[in-house]
Amino acid sequence: MPRSRINGNFIDKTSSIVANILLRIIPTTSGEKKAFTYYRDGMSAQSEGNYAEALQNYYEATRPEIDPYDRSYILYNIGLIHTSNGEHTKALEYYFRALERNPFLPQAFNNMAVICHYRGEQAILQGDSEIAEAWFDQAAEYWKQAIALTPGNYIEAHNWLKITRRFEFE
Repeated sequence: MPRSRINGNFIDKTSSIVANILLRIIPTTSGEKKAFTYYRDGMSAQSEGNYAEALQNYYEATRPEIDPYDRSYILYNIGLIHTSNGEHTKALEYYFRALERNPFLPQAFNNMAVICHYRGEQAILQGDSEIAEAWFDQAAEYWKQAIALTPGNYIEAHNWLKITRRFEFE
């Protein structure tokens, strides 16, 4: 049974009803409808912490989804789950793939920066300051891109860039 039919709370049920109505009245192909249903079920599972189920739905959603913008959000969400699971290499791969389709996802740039910053901190703990600096420099580049897309957001990243003198702000 699709997850959209078993959601337990009122808001989820209402959202599912509205989404189903929209799918019927908005002209979309059967593939787009199928992709949206899997995406919606993936989001629902993800919000409940059921990451394996969410991944399965997102992977299914990528098959029929041909719109690059919509596909970018599916790939981004797959990246989020891999990040949550500590699978940083896989997460970076999916964030890159999302950005190839939609270069205006500041949250993907931010998450990539966070992973790079974390890897820099790990390199410091291992006593490898040269590798750490390379990771921090990469984090800075990603944060600059996120901030350029959404000025005023990512205040902590903005402050880190200032403090470490990796970015001069005007």
